[in-house]
Amino acid sequence: MTEIHNSIEKHLSDLFRARFPMIYLPTWEEERALKTLCHIGRDASLIKTPRTLFIWRITTGIALIENESDISTGGKIEKDTADPLKALEFIQKYDKPALLVLLDFHIYFDSRKPEPKVIRKVRDTVNMLKGGMVPKNVILLSPRLILPNELQKDITIVDFDLPDYRDIKQSLKRIINDNRGNTKIRFDLDETSSEELARAAQGLTLQEAENAFARAIVERGCLDKDSRDIIVEEKRQIIKKTGVLEYIQSDLNLDDVGGLGNLKKWLLKRNNSWQARAAKYSLPAPKGVLITGVPGCGKSLTAKAISAMWKLPLLRMDVGKIFSGIVGSSEENMRNAIKTAEAAAPSILWIDEIEKGFSGVSGSGDSGTSTRVFGTFLTWMQEKKNPVFVVATANNIHALPSEMMRKGRFDEIFFVDLPTASERKAIFKVHLMRRLKDPEVKGSFDWTEDALNHLADETEGFVGAEIENAVISGLFEAFCDNRAIRMEDFDKAIANTVPLVVTQAEQISAIRAWANVRAVAATAPEDRQDYVKEIKAKVDSGTPKKDDVFQQRGGRTIDI
Repeated sequence: MTEIHNSIEKHLSDLFRARFPMIYLPTWEEERALKTLCHIGRDASLIKTPRTLFIWRITTGIALIENESDISTGGKIEKDTADPLKALEFIQKYDKPALLVLLDFHIYFDSRKPEPKVIRKVRDTVNMLKGGMVPKNVILLSPRLILPNELQKDITIVDFDLPDYRDIKQSLKRIINDNRGNTKIRFDLDETSSEELARAAQGLTLQEAENAFARAIVERGCLDKDSRDIIVEEKRQIIKKTGVLEYIQSDLNLDDVGGLGNLKKWLLKRNNSWQARAAKYSLPAPKGVLITGVPGCGKSLTAKAISAMWKLPLLRMDVGKIFSGIVGSSEENMRNAIKTAEAAAPSILWIDEIEKGFSGVSGSGDSGTSTRVFGTFLTWMQEKKNPVFVVATANNIHALPSEMMRKGRFDEIFFVDLPTASERKAIFKVHLMRRLKDPEVKGSFDWTEDALNHLADETEGFVGAEIENAVISGLFEAFCDNRAIRMEDFDKAIANTVPLVVTQAEQISAIRAWANVRAVAATAPEDRQDYVKEIKAKVDSGTPKKDDVFQQRGGRTIDI
């Protein structure tokens, strides 16, 4: 039998002993949950008074489960109990200690087509169980949490968490032991590589994890440390099916992000802080960062680079997909997303352009759904125990609710401004090195210090995305003429670009004014000093920029 957490066993057994009449377990892991209930019901040390297990299915009715194998085979069927009202009547009349599990009973609670008679019968059953002399507990087990208002005070909801590292590792060990005699399969796993495979499968149900291991065995004929890529790929596909979270594979590193020295230093200091070594310093795992600033300055790129640098899975949450038309499903989507991120911990949860998802929480047009979902997310951010590092990016910081930026939600708020001259040089160098790999295309061009200084001077006010586009446009000039790249190609591309600093000067000034007192500059202090010297030199020479948006930089200068 798969190892089951003592915590969930104890919690459920305590509720059963306290005679809680009806408990709701929302989970996709039906088999694992049923085996847990079967184990609890037979273990007198847990439940004091052992209970017989019954399972109701709409297809067969109530079945007596005498041993664990009956869970999959069906067990002994009680006649004429397929109808939900008849099933509830059986529960009321049964006069011995029992755990009675109703599978997929949520279909009778759907607000679009509720069953008033069933709901009334459930309430009657709860009242009878409360006053009964025989200990009986009803468990509603289904993949979705749907609870009508009439039953909210009568039913206790218990989260059945996804399997953690220990559960998955135990399952992996069982698969290996079951196939030891197969000469066609090779197992080359030591303790470290077994741990890596188990960690890679976190965030999946136990069945999904076993399927991922089986796929790795079938495709490669072995199970070793290199099987991790197949498991991660399978995990990406499964998490994508949720429609809310997406597993992002990133091969970037912080060197691919030009500039932002202050933010990089902050991240490097917190690398591996979720490991046991950090406990010696009594350090908590970092909660996350909110990265705001001018559009196109590398906020999303930084989120991907953090994942690669810290070697943690990157899960992207689409807040827009959290909300759907079915009453109650939005809240459930958020809970499932949080549960998946925690099951994959240590992990990184990336929420891109978070202001678009939570900007309307103060409105009343959706009967408070947005407010409830937002409240669930805020509470989790404040109180989460598992090491899930939240990286949220925002372009329009003014659209975010003030509660989001209170201390305790994020460890720090970083402001990414227009890149300084030294940062522009670094960004150019990243893109030139990445693209100019063919000797025929590169020709005699080289990213010397003078060349980078020239490009940086010509692109003052450009954001990182505009610099990348200038490099690409310059390469198109050379590609069109079928020749090597030249500096004038980049000069032409730069001259034809109208940067955001011109088209959105007012918005950038407003963002900077906000960041000056509320955020920490992502740019390193030394780079900002160079920028101040650069502006002063231009003012002294009588050639300042026309728009003061160049001269007032946002974000508090703190040497992290």
